[in-house]
Amino acid sequence: MKLLLTSNGFYTDKIRRRFLGLLDADPRILEAAIITTASPLKERNRFAEKARSDFEKMGFRKVDWVDVESESPDILLQKDVIYINGGNPFFLLEQMKKSGADRVLAELAQKGTVIVGVSAGAVLLGPDIRIVHYFTPQLNVRNIEDFSALGLTDKRIFPHYDREDLFREATGRTIEERLRLFETIESCIVTRLNDDGFLVVET
Repeated sequence: MKLLLTSNGFYTDKIRRRFLGLLDADPRILEAAIITTASPLKERNRFAEKARSDFEKMGFRKVDWVDVESESPDILLQKDVIYINGGNPFFLLEQMKKSGADRVLAELAQKGTVIVGVSAGAVLLGPDIRIVHYFTPQLNVRNIEDFSALGLTDKRIFPHYDREDLFREATGRTIEERLRLFETIESCIVTRLNDDGFLVVET
């Protein structure tokens, strides 16, 4: 299994180098898929557009958009790298399960396909998305009750840890204060990722 968990994708040269080190072949013969489902803008999302540009600059032979809300996730089986773009984690999780993409990604992970999770995509690869419900319950507009995620890693990711502006709270508690409380309530450990942070999971 080769997972790259990030807040912002290929945000730094260090992240790009680490990603390239996970590949088993020259990018010039590889194909990547960017899953755009989490954002209402789909492939017009600026982070998805940047990801495609990054793949092209790294020399990938082909880069395709894939939206599992409207396309078969079996498309992913033909790809060498899967990049899960960010957006609404609740909607992404719902569509992953509804389409069967969760099972496809589990199969790809077992084959050693490199899977990049970005923001919501990084959280999705862990055991559940309860941390998202704790911090931003207002995003759960579809009233999802099952927060169990793909479980490809036991790491619970909190992306954008250094962005207090994204997670303001009326009481004024910091992100760290709230994370510590969540860890106590859930008896778990959360991996904090800054905007330029990343975590590689290899098994």
